[in-house]
Amino acid sequence: ILGCEIYLAPGSLHDKKEVPDRKNSTHLTLLAKNQTGWKNLVKLVSIGHLEGDYLGEPRVDREHLAKYSDGLICLSGCVNGAVNEWLHAHNTDAARKEACALRDIYGADDFYLELNDQSLEIQQEINDTLRSFSEELGLKMVATNDVHFLEREDAEAQDVLVCIGEGRLLLDENRKSYPADHYFKTSEEMRALFADFPGACDNTLEIAEKCNVELKLDPTSSEKYPQFDSPDGSPREEYFRRVCFEGLQKRYAEGKLEQLADHQGVTVEEMQKILNERLDYEIKTINDLGFASYFLITADFIQWGRDRDIPVGPGRGSAAGSLVAYTMGITDICPMRFGLLFERFLNPERVSPPDVDIDFCQSRRPEVIEYVRKKYGERSVSHIITYGTLGAKSVIRDVARVMGISYGDADMLAKMIETKPGVKLKDEYKEKQELRDVIDNSSTWRELWDYALKLEGLNRNTGVHAAGVVIGDRALDEHCALTRGNEGEVVTQCDMGAITELGLLKMDFLGLKNMTVIQDAVNHIRKHMPDFDINAVPLDNKPTLQLLNRGETMGVFQLESGGMVETCRKYGIDKIDDIIDLLALYRPGAMQFIDQMIEVKKGKSQIRYEHPLLEKVCSDTYGVMIYQEQVQNAAKMLAGYSLGGADLLRRAMGKKDPEKMAKERVNFVKGCRETNDIDEQLANKLFDKIEMFAGYGFNKSHSACYGHISYWTAYLKANFPVEFMSALLSNELHNTDKIGIFVSECHRM
Repeated sequence: ILGCEIYLAPGSLHDKKEVPDRKNSTHLTLLAKNQTGWKNLVKLVSIGHLEGDYLGEPRVDREHLAKYSDGLICLSGCVNGAVNEWLHAHNTDAARKEACALRDIYGADDFYLELNDQSLEIQQEINDTLRSFSEELGLKMVATNDVHFLEREDAEAQDVLVCIGEGRLLLDENRKSYPADHYFKTSEEMRALFADFPGACDNTLEIAEKCNVELKLDPTSSEKYPQFDSPDGSPREEYFRRVCFEGLQKRYAEGKLEQLADHQGVTVEEMQKILNERLDYEIKTINDLGFASYFLITADFIQWGRDRDIPVGPGRGSAAGSLVAYTMGITDICPMRFGLLFERFLNPERVSPPDVDIDFCQSRRPEVIEYVRKKYGERSVSHIITYGTLGAKSVIRDVARVMGISYGDADMLAKMIETKPGVKLKDEYKEKQELRDVIDNSSTWRELWDYALKLEGLNRNTGVHAAGVVIGDRALDEHCALTRGNEGEVVTQCDMGAITELGLLKMDFLGLKNMTVIQDAVNHIRKHMPDFDINAVPLDNKPTLQLLNRGETMGVFQLESGGMVETCRKYGIDKIDDIIDLLALYRPGAMQFIDQMIEVKKGKSQIRYEHPLLEKVCSDTYGVMIYQEQVQNAAKMLAGYSLGGADLLRRAMGKKDPEKMAKERVNFVKGCRETNDIDEQLANKLFDKIEMFAGYGFNKSHSACYGHISYWTAYLKANFPVEFMSALLSNELHNTDKIGIFVSECHRM
């Protein structure tokens, strides 16, 4: 049953002022009977948050109730309900009038007088009056339970939660709290409470039978995406194909096709055929899945940004594996040159929506979002909410604070909890004797711990996703409820996961300061070199490679940490591929292979391949599979997997599901035998090796994109040091620590 307790304004929701002798709002319970009711409920909730907010209460009014009443059941509200407000004031006539008004909006069959019994004397009086209204006006009554926690024994934990939310102490006398009987009562308890109100409990079943909303959750569908209209009126899929092939010609003009053919070791004609076939395959896959509009929309706002000199990153994540994305200008990395896979981005064997993340100049990112908002409609574009939860450490500190425990003592206990994602208090207690000793030897710590266990994982606050933006095919409040963020921006009430499940188009507009630094440096350079283009700089520039090998990487994107500086010096960078590899290697797990790769790279050690086909997969990375794409290629070459099937294998290996892995092992061993006549013992050994690498393999598409940003910043520092350092300093004006470091670097240079 989907519903909402809403706030009803005493007059118009637009009247943001006190009304004499009236509450600022009263409560009503609305329940959706069907899809129409659900849409109307979402609309009402959105209106309350976007238009009717007054002193933190998202209110609607009777005009909007009437306008969006279809498909809804209305209950008259709890003790603070719209009818009960007048009964509190002993104004029976006004209460009767309110009940009649609500009956007229929802009809006698879908309006219920709501009975509450939380052991409050006023509720008994109100219930008796509501019974007389029921008899007099022919209205049905329904028994309800004002539930704030599940079990009676959860009352104290709920009390703590309220104190956390309101910043109060449990010792405070004048604070909000709930009586212990606000728990979820059994049907027997409810029938005993409302024995004097025949039919009131049975009507809960009547309401339940009326409510038949089935939300259509399909994250693979594109039917809620805005449809991109082709400028020339041609069919969308046809226009999409034309844009891609025109882009292909532009991308590989001016000798670039010849360069790629030379790098791949094929003729120009063969390279052109490979490109055409790859592009045709990607276009067909995207069209078959219904995602053409997604790519056209993305390419449109990226091009809009570029036309206005808004710095845009070369790509991010798995999208760089798409030749379509490259030909449309969504990414700037040739997937063929770097061996990137389309199936890592969009797998036809595991349909999921494309996920293109875009890095924009941090300061000008809002301009692009505003363009999208104007193009697709103010109410069709929204930021995405985030829900902050009470994590293992934070819940310890929060509970301690409301219990009046000193910060120092609370911090002592909190520091015993691991600082890592997904950590759970019950697991920490089980695994750590020191923690058990502290908790079990103090009644105060035991009380705190019990509260914390109950509250861990509950929502604590809301925020706005740093990058996520939803673009709808219509006003978003026809799909999900909206609210406002702290800055007044429109925000979905569904978080990122729910947005995906609803099948709405989500984009990540990320701000990357390094793109601003690069653009500022380029602007300085263009004062004396008007045609300078960072995308056209040679990727084998000697001064750049020498700078990296000297470890002079202060200010160079992702290569300036102490450990990375030393790795650059030892590695011997002689091409951009080495930078890309280092970004993938310099992570927990993969770092163990750095020295091994250096030994092989410098000829001090030999690679031993378990099977000759592995040489084709990982000779470029000196015998180590550091990329997820290599895992896919290995499964394809050794066991005959399709690239899509290999992606599913890679995902299964990453999740380490024993049951799935057992099935995949059988498939892999069988595939090795049928494809390459590999015996079972060697096939199992190969499976174990690939599984090990899959556990820490990095997305090469992402590494290739960020490797280019690293190279560009190193190129600028090596070849245009004044312009680059000027841009770097200008973008860190408010960071005194970094200013000092960069000024010292300027002196050193």
